[in-house]
Amino acid sequence: ASSDIVPQRVVSPGDPIGTVSSAFASRFNLPLDAIIVGGTTDSNAAFFAAVGGTNAEVGTAVTSLGSTLAIKQLSRTFVEDADTGVYSHRFPSKEEEDMWLIGGASNVGCAVLRQEKFSNKELVELTKCIDPTVDIDLSYYPLTKPGERFPVADGAKLPVLRPMPESRADYLKGILQGISDVERDGFKAMKSLGGDQPTTVYTSGGGSKNEVWSIMRQRKLVQEFGDESISVKRAENVEASYGAATLAASTFVGVN
Repeated sequence: ASSDIVPQRVVSPGDPIGTVSSAFASRFNLPLDAIIVGGTTDSNAAFFAAVGGTNAEVGTAVTSLGSTLAIKQLSRTFVEDADTGVYSHRFPSKEEEDMWLIGGASNVGCAVLRQEKFSNKELVELTKCIDPTVDIDLSYYPLTKPGERFPVADGAKLPVLRPMPESRADYLKGILQGISDVERDGFKAMKSLGGDQPTTVYTSGGGSKNEVWSIMRQRKLVQEFGDESISVKRAENVEASYGAATLAASTFVGVN
C-alpha cells in the first residue's frame, strides 16, 4: 500500500518528527527519548557545513567547483524556472517568513581541465602566471560534451574551447574565466527571477584551492552587481555528515 511508502506527515528540515522506536534504541544503544528530525539532501547538508549552520544571512551562497559547477544561495524568494534550470529547497529558518535555498547545477566545471590534459603540477605552475584582475580576450564555454542545464537549459549547447592560444597559461586562464562567467550568469539568473543578490560566496570542491581563481570570480561578481562588499571565500568544512549533524543540533541548541 502507498501508506507504507509515502510519509504521512511532511516536515521542514530540522523539524522534530518523533522519537526513536524501542527496537532501534536497543539496537544502537540510544536513549528512548532520542528525537528524530527532518533531514535534507546531501548538497543542502554540505551548504550547512560550509556556512557553519542554519543561521546564515540572506545572500549567503555556496559554489561547488568539482567536476561540474553547482550553486546554492539563501533567498527570501521561492524561485523555480525550467528555462534556466533554477530550483528551490525550503531552508530551515526560525524566522516568521519562509526562506529558500535556490540554485542550479551546470555541466561546466573542473572536468574540462582533465580533458584538456592539465596535470596538478601544471595547474599550480600556470596559475602563477595568471593575472586575475583583468580578462583575457577569449570567450569559452567549457563543457566537456554538448548539453547544458544551468544557467540555461539547452540540451544542444555546444562546448566552446577555441581558438586555442599558444600559451598554456593563457589557455588555462581562458577556461577558468569561462567557468567564472557561467557562475556569474547563474547568480544573475537567480537575481532576475526574484532571488536575493549574493553577498558571501563560500567555495567547495577542488577548485576552491585556487586562490587566483577566487579573486577572478569575486571580481566578476562585484562587476556584475556593482557591490564591492561581495566576497568569495574557501569553505572550511563541506562534509554533508557534518552539515546534517549541525542541522539537527541547531534545532535544539541554536548552533550557528
